[in-house]
Amino acid sequence: MKNSIFINTVTLLSLVGTISSAQEVQAEKKERIHSVRKVVDQVGKIAEKEVSEVDKVRKMFSDGKVSGQLRVMYSESPEPTRIYTTAVGGIIKYELAEYRGFNAGAAVYTSYDIPFASGEGNQRYIDLSSSEGNYADMSEAYVNYKYQNFDFRAGRQVLNTPLADSDDIRMIQNSFEAYVGTYAYEGVEFMVGNIQRWHGTDVGLDEGWVETGADGTNFAGVTYHDGLEFNLWYYNITELTNAAYFDIGFEYAINDDLSLHMVAQYLNEKELSQSGVAASIYGALTELVAYDVGFNFAFNKSDRRVGKSTFSGFGGGPLFTSMDTTIIDEIAQDRDVLATVIGITYRIDQFGFLYAYGDFSGGENGAGKKEHLIEQNMGTSYNFNEELVISILYSTLQDKLDDLNSWDRIQAMFNYNF
Repeated sequence: MKNSIFINTVTLLSLVGTISSAQEVQAEKKERIHSVRKVVDQVGKIAEKEVSEVDKVRKMFSDGKVSGQLRVMYSESPEPTRIYTTAVGGIIKYELAEYRGFNAGAAVYTSYDIPFASGEGNQRYIDLSSSEGNYADMSEAYVNYKYQNFDFRAGRQVLNTPLADSDDIRMIQNSFEAYVGTYAYEGVEFMVGNIQRWHGTDVGLDEGWVETGADGTNFAGVTYHDGLEFNLWYYNITELTNAAYFDIGFEYAINDDLSLHMVAQYLNEKELSQSGVAASIYGALTELVAYDVGFNFAFNKSDRRVGKSTFSGFGGGPLFTSMDTTIIDEIAQDRDVLATVIGITYRIDQFGFLYAYGDFSGGENGAGKKEHLIEQNMGTSYNFNEELVISILYSTLQDKLDDLNSWDRIQAMFNYNF
């Protein structure tokens, strides 16, 4: 097992960029990223284009906008048997202009393995383009209505909430069949909605669209970002769990070269219909940036619930210790878990660098078995401009109690947005 690691590309590239000076802190506070996993998600994120307003129905089409993304990704695990895949794909999206508050949009997501650059049979990763080596789906198809500060969207769409998020860490990001209303007022945003189904890499590309609970998921949340940051969310995932999530934090620019960011979080999940999901998780994150070098520490503690497991949501989840691959859910069933992550970052112009070390330690479960996982992430990225980024990510996992479960993985990505 290699001790070095290259995983999170723009991982702290974005983190450092958001807190490298007092002015940047204030300008970027809504974009702050709280975990390694979230930064991986942001590396190749496609930005939404501004929708123009028109005064005639026919202009909704003529003034509509096309946007998209081209992505090439290579993933390899060299030991003990080489497993590798190269995939090409992306997103093509068309969105109508807005007429009297109404507009609509649709997007197709695709991914195709490149045969000569991919392994065969058991030597091929299936999480880039499914077990068939190809994937295509109408992942977004929605109708939108906007009136002043109120917005309502119905249909297939991308969501980014604590327990339902895009988690764009491979080729196909998560999207959701949902009905969502938002209202923004003086820095406070309210959101309510219902999610029926979801799909993407986290679901498994072979699974297609999967239900989010027996009768879907109902949720509501409020967020605030203005020096102080605040999130309060509630989810009723039918016949699975009632989940409440809360975090609160602040940013403080000590001077032009020093800034501090601190956040605390709590997630409580109550079991429904004997689903086996129940949890109490708390954690904290501290970041200090000094002369463009970022230092950060995060922890999460999950208390044991006998015979129960945690659920981080539909996506990568909100926890501060979520790495590229490992999250608390991996080992939290029927045991206490303490997860800690330390990291250091540095940015030079368009180049970003990251190193992160995560320790996931699980106590004895009912059978007397413990768990102890170490994941390390190192990454580098280069932003040619706002549209084009390349990244190399290398991660390694060491199972301290069973070395047969240890592995290394490298991921390279070329991403162009248009």
